[in-house]
Amino acid sequence: MSRFAQALPVFAAAAMTSFGATTANAYTAYITNEKDNSLSVIDTDKLEVIKTVKIGQRPRGIVMSKDGKWVIVCTSDDNDVKIYDAKTLEYVKSLPSGPDPELLTLHPDGKRLYIANEDDNLVTVVDIETSKVLTEIPVGVEPEGMGMSPDGKVLVNTSETTNMAHFIDTENHKTFDNVLVDSRPRVAMFNSAQTQLWVSSEVGGTVAVINPADRKLITKINFEIPGVEKEAIQPVGIRITKDGKLAFIALGPANRVAVVDTSTFKVLKYILVGQRVWQMYFTPDDKLLLTTNGASNDVTVIDVANQKAIKSIKVGRYPWGVVVSPD
Repeated sequence: MSRFAQALPVFAAAAMTSFGATTANAYTAYITNEKDNSLSVIDTDKLEVIKTVKIGQRPRGIVMSKDGKWVIVCTSDDNDVKIYDAKTLEYVKSLPSGPDPELLTLHPDGKRLYIANEDDNLVTVVDIETSKVLTEIPVGVEPEGMGMSPDGKVLVNTSETTNMAHFIDTENHKTFDNVLVDSRPRVAMFNSAQTQLWVSSEVGGTVAVINPADRKLITKINFEIPGVEKEAIQPVGIRITKDGKLAFIALGPANRVAVVDTSTFKVLKYILVGQRVWQMYFTPDDKLLLTTNGASNDVTVIDVANQKAIKSIKVGRYPWGVVVSPD
């Protein structure tokens, strides 16, 4: 256990005294544990694990259905996507995908699911109601990131080996532009106004901010953390607040989350979290941000308003993906 993980519960007791009074809503968070083949469920009011169940092999990417009834998981070593009942966690059905599905995103229509299949360089589009494959879209080598525009018209897929962000029209499922970014892009994320697309490059150590209208680079963000080697700063997960003012960037083995002002693109703060922070997700009220920390086998809870880590929650081995219930 890291020194941070040991010290955090003591700090959390004091922090939660003041923070808990402002928490109006309780939600349910679902965490995929890649090495345990399990799903951990966290009550965001109690900030504790309330259940852990075994699921498919090597679970990674995770989303919820639009109505919040289903949890949808990429079970990478099963080469499919599995659906579970969000309340009972009982298995519902499997959806077809290509080999080694990693990340996925749901269209705003609530029906079309877009799946990045790492081993065959395709994005598979599936109707979650009929379980039918609608089409397959060729992309670059090792597709991963899946950023859906708020209006649902554009999907951006990142390819880790090709080092590109592929812009896909969701009406005709054709790629209409490709933007070169730094090495090993992981995650693509639109802001709510759809004026910025943020793409993290894990090995390149940067985040590119792109104008979705003309696909031109707005800026490239670099990170410097005193006492941390440059090679350890590996941007992966990205989340942007609903008001569009702040971006949170998971920096992998740097064990930090960077807080960035989206108007100036300046790093405001580095928040110390667990080891090898990977993916993140806000509660619907934007009050909490949950991070998955693969090497320390825990989830860090961040108080968004105060930009502070308030608790570390132990989960399964190698937590990877996270999603929070819509209500």
